Amino acid sequence: MSTRIILAGIVGGIVMFIWNFVAHELLPLGEMGVRLIPNEDAVTSVLQTNLGDTSGFYVFPSGGLTPGATREQKEAAMKKAEEQMAAGAGGVLIYRPKRIFNFPKRLGIEFATEMIESLLAVFLLAQTRITSFGGKVGFILTAGILAAIATNVPYANWYGFPKTFTLAQMIMMVVSFLLVGIVAALVLGKRSAAATP
Repeated sequence: MSTRIILAGIVGGIVMFIWNFVAHELLPLGEMGVRLIPNEDAVTSVLQTNLGDTSGFYVFPSGGLTPGATREQKEAAMKKAEEQMAAGAGGVLIYRPKRIFNFPKRLGIEFATEMIESLLAVFLLAQTRITSFGGKVGFILTAGILAAIATNVPYANWYGFPKTFTLAQMIMMVVSFLLVGIVAALVLGKRSAAATP
């Protein structure tokens, strides 16, 4: 992998990280579709009483589904859950009985994740013979659109994530990759990415 490709990936990752900071801290995108729970203490008390120390990703209603259910029981539970959702509340819950939230560590993981995303996107671009500025930007932008669709749309479809939340997450990701594409096109220059030494 050439120095230019690595440089483009690193600078792209830094730009992506800065953009996500701006999107979350200075723009409303980071909070779109996110709400706080009224009477939070009462709700968390009920959760602790019923879920105890069992952290996990919970889906409700379950339709009475139990571990080890047969295929027929799963189908019956799914049908009942659909009826329960139509008549009352439904959703997903990520529950942890206790979580020590280390902000610097989370920020570091976020930075490393975005650096890897950028490096991989630029690496993929380098495997092509695209020479134009617009072509390079478009290639990485397309990768960003693919990434934005791959997780966000299924989560909205199957788990009912709010439309505004889903839209905001997709916008942030697409803009992230657009910026990486611009950085990559500028750093790699006019030569074919595949021919870069």
